Amino acid sequence: MSVTDAAAELTRTREPFVQATVVRAQKPTSAHAGDTALVRADGSIDGFVGGTCAEASVREYGLVALSTNEPLLLRIVPGEVAGASEEGAVTVANPCLSGGAVEIFLEPRVPAPRVLVVGDSPVAEALADLGRLLGFAVDLVAGDQAQPAAGDAALVVASHGRGEEPALTAALRLGVPYVGLIASRIRGAGVLASLDVTDEERSRVHSPAGLDIGGRTAAEIALSVLAELVAERRAAERHAPAPVPATAIDPVCGMTVAAVDSSPHVTVDGTTTWFCCAGCRSAFVEDPARYARTA
Repeated sequence: MSVTDAAAELTRTREPFVQATVVRAQKPTSAHAGDTALVRADGSIDGFVGGTCAEASVREYGLVALSTNEPLLLRIVPGEVAGASEEGAVTVANPCLSGGAVEIFLEPRVPAPRVLVVGDSPVAEALADLGRLLGFAVDLVAGDQAQPAAGDAALVVASHGRGEEPALTAALRLGVPYVGLIASRIRGAGVLASLDVTDEERSRVHSPAGLDIGGRTAAEIALSVLAELVAERRAAERHAPAPVPATAIDPVCGMTVAAVDSSPHVTVDGTTTWFCCAGCRSAFVEDPARYARTA
């Protein structure tokens, strides 16, 4: 499968990845401008953007770009001392390079957050229309067809009594961050009381859903719900910033590498050591005691 085909398949299945493209290469590096690879969420790489040591840096910073959802220009230079970093770019030293430098643009491709809207009411249709304009992947389904997923951003029920309880219950049990019910306070209270969930889960349902902006029309009600959803998502991001991908130092060459299963590694006496390439791993395995001080 080509890199292009792999990217299309990952996009179709809503799997996040980073597209790494060589934008500049100096001889004698083996990469060429235009070479492309994909970095998956587990750190595995499809395609070619340089040798194994360059690949280690692409894996490390590809995972960083994926966690922040921000593009990054990666400069890999030969030697032992990295140059200064700046906003949107980072320079790393690669002691394994045979010479020449390479610049690689890392572009995260993260699927749009999915919002599941249950119902065929005017409010449901307005939620779908406005939600897509805000960058959400909105699925509009009937109550008996709602299949929430743990990775969903939200589930909003606007079905006027049709298939409400199963959809709400499933979303709450899966831990969907935002769960909303379009209903009056009286009817909404009755629906919530009928749910077979814990009191803590029940308390997470926004009912009536949406900020109190005095909305009357379907579009205004949809606007209030999406505004509440966006506000909660941004607040969660501020209080729980993206985790920094784990890294380790290759004790053989001194490179910083991603501490993920797709990086070469070995476990000795219960301690896992990570490497930039199979060559460093082999050198360590032959004489672990030699590198024990820096491992």
